[in-house]
Amino acid sequence: MKITLLLHNAYAVGAPLRAALALAAALADRHDVEVVSMLRHREVPRCAVDPRLRLVPLVDTRVGSDDMAHPLFGEPALDFPTADRRHHQYSRLVDLRAAEFLRGTDADVLIGTRPGINAYLARFGPRRALRIAQEAPRHDAHEDLLRAELAHSYRALDALVTTAEAAAHWRTRRPLPGVRVLAAPAVVPPPADPPGPPANGARPDTAAASAPEPVPGAAADTAPRTIVAAGRLAPDERFDLLVEAFSAVCAKHPDWRLRIHGEGPERARLRSLIDGLGLADRAELAGPRSPDGAEFAGASIAASASDAEASGPALVEAMLRGVPVVGTGRPPGPTELLQGGGGVLVPCDDGRALAGALLDLVEDPERRRALGAAALESARRHGPGPAAARYQVLFEELRTTRRARAVRRALGGIGLRLRTGPRGNERA
Repeated sequence: MKITLLLHNAYAVGAPLRAALALAAALADRHDVEVVSMLRHREVPRCAVDPRLRLVPLVDTRVGSDDMAHPLFGEPALDFPTADRRHHQYSRLVDLRAAEFLRGTDADVLIGTRPGINAYLARFGPRRALRIAQEAPRHDAHEDLLRAELAHSYRALDALVTTAEAAAHWRTRRPLPGVRVLAAPAVVPPPADPPGPPANGARPDTAAASAPEPVPGAAADTAPRTIVAAGRLAPDERFDLLVEAFSAVCAKHPDWRLRIHGEGPERARLRSLIDGLGLADRAELAGPRSPDGAEFAGASIAASASDAEASGPALVEAMLRGVPVVGTGRPPGPTELLQGGGGVLVPCDDGRALAGALLDLVEDPERRRALGAAALESARRHGPGPAAARYQVLFEELRTTRRARAVRRALGGIGLRLRTGPRGNERA
């Protein structure tokens, strides 16, 4: 089949982009795959693009480009949802180019990768193609206006692929008749850095399966004794809670270190907190995180204190390097990540529980090693190969159920009209 992935900007950088490109490359093992980038801001992509993939940019935002001089470039987008936080980057020119591409495509499968692009897909994608939307956040992470816009658009799709938590929200709060709502783990490509021995002795790749077993305790004894965290330095990531929990670790184990990678508005406050707790020589704000999770190489423990969920790509990248995880979050997100083992889950906003979990691993190198090995195995479920296999099954299912889903969609549309008022707004 011909498969097209629709991306925001394939020339940028970041874990979600690497995940999309890795999935595209895995699908290219069996299919003809192209990647369509709504925007292009540089000559060549910053992330590696498999040579089998065709990269098609729609609007060139480089200074001096013809598109920058187009009269519609300066007009705000009308078809891209206004509540999508990327709306300011879209223009009427992007609207028209996206519509033109989708109406003329001969793809058998179209996969959108963010809310606004999914709205394009639902509105302009040809009905003969399978139209699949990817949704990363929890359903309730969207603002009310965006949820309403998406619910209206998504009813035209064939499938919605999202996290377990978001899938439950879509099924219960805003059902989409005729749309297959599928929960799938995040896709994370293998580490880009050469897999060296993790600090806890877990073997880094499948090729190491034939290697001799590590000497029990040897790797842990020589570990750098470092707890690593990564993410945006923002209030909901709760790095302040992690720093406070780490101070309890330092009180008993002053040889341990904390390294936080990321940038954001909380940096100054975190710096002040670190200094106030007397941790200036033990806790480091290490600057921007790498796009491939290389900061976790050699770490002893990966930590997250997020108020939201501990199932983001950063922790999966840590687990792919055999690093055990201590994370906070609300199920099922973190539970989905750790269901195969590899870490410890503690409640959100509970500094004592977080400190206790960190201390347990700090003081038990054998358990760190065991959890690191389990983390490596669990993280493989998030690899592009297994993800491509799940999508292959989805394609086949959607093709065989197309007629039945069309009937459900039609019946659901009748029910929706009966529940709505004269302006089409759903009654409470």
